[in-house]
Amino acid sequence: MICELMQAVEITEPGHPEVLKPVSRPIPAAGHGQILIRVAWAGVNRPDALQRAGLYAPPAGASDLPGLECAGTVVETGPGVSRWKIGDRVCALLPGGGYAEFATCPADHALPIPTGLTLREAAALPETAFTVWSNIFSRGRLKAGERFLVHGGSSGIGTMAIQMAHALGARVWATAGSEEKCAACARLGATAINYRETDFVRVMAQSGGANLILDMVGGSYIARNIKALADDGRLVMIAFLEGAKAEINFAQVMMRRLTVTGSTLRPQSDAAKAAIAAQLAREIWPLVEAGAVRPLIDSVFPLADAALAHVRMEGGAHIGKILLQVSGEE
Repeated sequence: MICELMQAVEITEPGHPEVLKPVSRPIPAAGHGQILIRVAWAGVNRPDALQRAGLYAPPAGASDLPGLECAGTVVETGPGVSRWKIGDRVCALLPGGGYAEFATCPADHALPIPTGLTLREAAALPETAFTVWSNIFSRGRLKAGERFLVHGGSSGIGTMAIQMAHALGARVWATAGSEEKCAACARLGATAINYRETDFVRVMAQSGGANLILDMVGGSYIARNIKALADDGRLVMIAFLEGAKAEINFAQVMMRRLTVTGSTLRPQSDAAKAAIAAQLAREIWPLVEAGAVRPLIDSVFPLADAALAHVRMEGGAHIGKILLQVSGEE
């Protein structure tokens, strides 16, 4: 029998990392079509920081606790769930609530732990894999042999994007801001561009232009991305670290038949996320099990030190994913 209370980290008020505080909360129950997971490890992502700052409200019905991914063990199944049973080890995309000892999610948003991975490693997969697959391959339509540029190549999203694109046959370039980060991108299969020293627009022009660019910077990068695209190229936006507004020449978009699009994952419907999960299970999980795609983990913090994890993430020095250790089960 599960005890009635769990340890969690909540956002006490909008603000800086110090507003993240450990608390005791009632353990949630699995509703219809949901599973309850005993969380072993939880991922830390930039949307968590936006929520903490009061800039990214949870969807209706979601937990107010931060945390969009976890790995752990199923301890309860709700009505209508037949896919999972108690004791199954899963990693899952969450609507919220990952910074806690227990979390619920729709059963179809969970995936089995890939063979050869620990719970710790698998916790670094869902948010990045869902985001990369839906934006690069579904929305961005990246094909084998195409030229792909990802900004923020050493981030959790970036390291996953490099590996998935490379494994599926694309030619990959990545921007990063230091020799160490560029070296990490290169080890994963990308031609690295140190954006502090080299103009990525010039590099891509010399290479024939990018067929697809995945950008999480925004701001001044938006117009530069347009210049860096090949004819019929696609620009996919997933975040705006430098800002969401820019002035661009849409005549170039028209004359060169460019596509400018983007998406966010969390507000999408349960059915849309379930479809992404099914595609990942079919297309990417075999690559993970074969070792062609692996999560890159930067650092681990105890759940109670979630504020320090946010300081690490917002400091920008990390390479790969930052995790919270909850039970620590491997």
